[in-house]
Amino acid sequence: MRPVIRLSRNRAALAAVAPLALVLALAGCSPQDDSTASDTPSSSGGGSSASTTAADACPSGALPTHSAGTLTIGTDNPAYDPWFSDNKPSNGKGYESAVAYAVAKQLGYTADQVTWKTVPFNSAFAPGAKSFDFDINQVSINADRKKTVDFSPGYYDVRQTVIARKGSKIADAHSIADLKDAKLGAQIGTTSLDTITDVVKPSKKPAAFQRNDLAVAALKNGQVDGIVVDLPTAFYITGAEVQDAKVVGQFAAADGTPEQFGLVLDKGGRLTACVSKAVTALRTDGTLAALEKQWLSDAVDAPLLS
Repeated sequence: MRPVIRLSRNRAALAAVAPLALVLALAGCSPQDDSTASDTPSSSGGGSSASTTAADACPSGALPTHSAGTLTIGTDNPAYDPWFSDNKPSNGKGYESAVAYAVAKQLGYTADQVTWKTVPFNSAFAPGAKSFDFDINQVSINADRKKTVDFSPGYYDVRQTVIARKGSKIADAHSIADLKDAKLGAQIGTTSLDTITDVVKPSKKPAAFQRNDLAVAALKNGQVDGIVVDLPTAFYITGAEVQDAKVVGQFAAADGTPEQFGLVLDKGGRLTACVSKAVTALRTDGTLAALEKQWLSDAVDAPLLS
């Protein structure tokens, strides 16, 4: 999530730390399930060879996009570090910007054939037709969202974390139980908020913020004891936004299944198979790992809260 980074995500202005997740939506530790996103283009049949069919299904640079010859990619504004850089998704800097352009290249689109469109975080996976070909904004893959949109396979494994001001009552927490009586907050609609309600289950009602920057402001003002964001965002916030804050710890994946960020596409749209194939190829050839190392290298491990 998004991020003031906007503190994650879910999908705060970040600068990066790691720079990076998981926006947005970091994940209420929602189980990751990308079973509906095919790794290969659907076959058109008709007696063609497998290779010819695949090529026809995903013609390089000639997909059935919203604007012919152009790939329209959505993300929120501001676009926070480390997912993006300088709030300019088009500069190719930051993990998600770099991933977006790598996917575009895989699909046969050059950088000057990519158009960015502002899409608020919650609008990306809301029901209805989409104005983008795919959206990238730290949106966690989960079963509920998959009712209204398609997802590509995950392009980033998300870890939710809690950060707090140094010297606060939860700054030295070592377990989830140590957070039970804390006032925690997160961006609304994110898996970060889900983590508070479903995993921590605090005695005090969590604070839900429209944006991560508002959550960060609440942390600075002492309105909350801590906020939950994805790990890259947490390192950005503690390194660049709130100097006297620290990463208290991270949460284990629910039932051992890692939460993942995925590209958001129209439900049942014609691009899902092609975009999914592109993401799978980038993971297989090591591109995603290289980009993560380049842009999120500061997102190191944090203590595990059990």
